[in-house]
Amino acid sequence: MLGATLDSSDYLRRLQTEIDRTNQEALQRWSDLIYQAWDQGNFVFIFGNGGSGTTASHMAEDLGKSTLHEHELHDESKKRLKVLSLTDNAGWLMAVGNDLAYDQIFVQQLMNYGSSEDVVIAISGSGNSANVLNAVDWANRHGLKTFGLSGFSGGKLKEIEQDGLHVDLNDMGMVESIHLCLFHWVLNDVFARINFEGRYATT
Repeated sequence: MLGATLDSSDYLRRLQTEIDRTNQEALQRWSDLIYQAWDQGNFVFIFGNGGSGTTASHMAEDLGKSTLHEHELHDESKKRLKVLSLTDNAGWLMAVGNDLAYDQIFVQQLMNYGSSEDVVIAISGSGNSANVLNAVDWANRHGLKTFGLSGFSGGKLKEIEQDGLHVDLNDMGMVESIHLCLFHWVLNDVFARINFEGRYATT
């Protein structure tokens, strides 16, 4: 844990150093993938474990609500992004974990919901979470588009994902923080494209 050995100023400098190492082309492709899902009417499914699981919830909530202006949320004519965090259905997670196995909790949901050309955002700091890998493997074999968010060495997720963004750092807390920090740029970029604002404004 970097925060156990670094004081706050050194920790923040290290965080800035790691953010500066971001693969900006991968970051742009992540945004492209979500925008294309909105444009084409496909679903975006997001999942992970622990901190990454709550990151999935956060991402799904933001993408569902904050790709529109707040005053447009009551407008039934507005096109919406179909987005779902697979970490949030507690009954289903417990039933599958209890009756089958914990490594089935995401793939079983994808079998019900997923279709070809849908998007999967798979989050695993280690890149080796079996339930994440099983879902990505199924998605790859059934025509879905997979994008991984990983840390450490990237693990098996980096090997089997179709695309992804890897934070090459052996500190779970900082990896998770960077994933969410970078996501907020993706969210803003997708919002600007959908609403023709900022650098996407029409003249």
